[in-house]
Order: sequence, then structure tokens, then C-alpha cells
Amino acid sequence: MRVLVVNAGSSSLKLRMLDAHDTVEQSADLPAGTDGFDTSRLGEILRAWGKPDVVGHRIVHGGIIFTGPVLIDDAVLRQLRDLTDLAPLHQPKSLAALHAVTAELPAVRAVASFDTAFHTTIPAAAATYAVPREWRQRYAIRRYGFHGLSHAYCSRRAAQLLGRPAADLRIISCHLGAGASVAAVLGGRSVDTTMGFTPLEGLVMATRSGTVDPGLVLWLEEHEHLSPHEVTTALEQRSGLTALAGTGDMREVEAAVDRGDRDARLALDVYTHRLAGGIAAMSAATGGIDVLAFTGGVGEHSAVVRRRAAQRLDFLGVSIDPQRNDSAAGDQDISAAGSAARTLVITAREDLQIAREARHLLAVS
Repeated sequence: MRVLVVNAGSSSLKLRMLDAHDTVEQSADLPAGTDGFDTSRLGEILRAWGKPDVVGHRIVHGGIIFTGPVLIDDAVLRQLRDLTDLAPLHQPKSLAALHAVTAELPAVRAVASFDTAFHTTIPAAAATYAVPREWRQRYAIRRYGFHGLSHAYCSRRAAQLLGRPAADLRIISCHLGAGASVAAVLGGRSVDTTMGFTPLEGLVMATRSGTVDPGLVLWLEEHEHLSPHEVTTALEQRSGLTALAGTGDMREVEAAVDRGDRDARLALDVYTHRLAGGIAAMSAATGGIDVLAFTGGVGEHSAVVRRRAAQRLDFLGVSIDPQRNDSAAGDQDISAAGSAARTLVITAREDLQIAREARHLLAVS
């Protein structure tokens, strides 16, 4: 079954055509335009690729409604639009991509896969905020978690690489890209994650602050007379590595550290301090670590970040081989000999997870 995977990101629309064996037949990245994605070449591209059997869409937010993949119809579309308030920066882009591709392939069945769905197994103790009951009930306030498609694939792939059932493993999955989160995966199911009600909670990211004291937000609004929009924009777009080092690109941060830049050194210190703390916190949810997996652009390519995080986690049995870490490429075990926990680098393949979910749904529907 050929699957066209549609992944709407913050800066581009990624298209991948996978054959029945998950080989990438074709791929294209369409840049974001002024009013959304530049889809002027979309029809030409899809006609050249040929008709898929199914289209799999990455949708960021499924709320409490969607706990797994779903066939898209008019009723589902209405529900997805209603969830926009929970993800105003991401959901419109996902829906724009869905509408553009559907217009070109109206007769092809489409499946939505959700970044939040993997985390719907998180127990109430981890998902519940200690805020008034009426807020939680009226507004569906809870910790949703994100990057679920990446964490689901990463944990499944980790089990494959080790030749062990996922049900037997305590896996800590680190998705480190422009956005970043850590997930605790126990027996193949998410039991905790660092992101919460929005993708702003948790680790330091490229332009996002990660967790800050909510009192700080209230203080800024009251004492500096900043509007909620101004605070949100600052925390989403002008914080994180960008605020500390002047760039959200970890490669540039590391290069600046090598030149002796003090701001870049602080940025790297803060980033890895929060990362190690997040991993340790997730290990409390799994009761220890059998596998620590790094994925995403930074997770796959920054030997410095992996090394600095691992150095703080030796008390959890994490130890990496310096040579393996420095030369890691693709899916690779970088554990030191005798390490109690295995440390893996895994190529991010959300497309494979989306295709898998689409095929499975059609097989059982």
C-alpha cells in the first residue's frame, strides 16, 4: 500500500511517498509563504508521483477526543477545527495542508495521526494540573504532551534495535529539535512527558522558553503592563536558545562556545541542565532506565549535547562511549561497554509512524 505522508511543520510542508515496504519513492519540502504554505507546485508534484492508496496527515492536537488515528470525514474536520484554540500556532497549519492535499486528491482516503495521541495513556497523576476543578472540566485543561509520533516511533525502533519486546523495556525518548521534549515510555506506552497543556512547557528549545514560573507571567502582565499576546510572543518566539545565545541553531551555539563566547556557554549549560533534569524526572515515572534514546535534529547530530547530558546521568546507569558518540550516524548504539542503560541515537522518522498507523487503521476499518 502506497502512502503519501503529509507533515506540516512550522517552516515547511514535508511530503513523502512511501511504497509498501516503506521505501521513500519521492519527497518534497514546500516552504511556508506569506499566508501559509506555498502550494503552487503541489498539483504538479502529486501528478508526477502518481496516486497513493491513502494519505496520512500529521495533526498536532487531538485533544481528549482522538486517542489514535482516524479516517477524516466532515465530522472529524469540524472537531479538528474546534481544537484550534488549544494549538493556535500549529493546528491551522495542519488543517491548511490537509485541505490543500485533499483538493488535489479528493477521491483518496485520508487518515489523521495525532502528536498528542501517544500521550493519552499518561495516568491521571501525571496528566492533572492542580488547578480549580471547574477549569479542568470546562476547558479540558490537562497535560497533553506533544511529539507523540516521534516518541512512538523512537521507542518502537529502540526495541527493534535491541531485539527486545517494547513491553519489557523502560525507555526514555528525547526528541530534540527546534521543539524539544522527553517522554517516559513504559511497556511501549507513554506514562509521562515534559510538554504539557501547550508545547511551551518543559525543556529549553530553539525559540521557546520551556517551563517558567507562572508567577513570572503574571508579574510581567501586572508590573510591566504587557498584554497576554506580548508575553506569549516573547516566550514562543524570542526565548530559549535565541534569547540566551542570539541563535536557536545548536550548531551555531556550539561553534560560539568553541570561540569562547560566554553567552553561548551559558545557553549550552542551561539547555543541558534542563535536559538532564527532564530525563531524570522521566526515569522516576518508569522506575529507572533500560534505554535512553536521542532523536530529532539536535538529538541525532549533537555529540556535545548527548555527552553533556550523559555525564549528569551516570547515577542512573547511563554511560556512553566517546568514540561511538562522536561518530554516530543513523541508528546506532553509543553505549559504553558494561553500561547498565543502553544509549541509542535514532533517526527521526515520523513518516514511518504515520504510514504504519494509516495502514493499520484501513486494515481494521
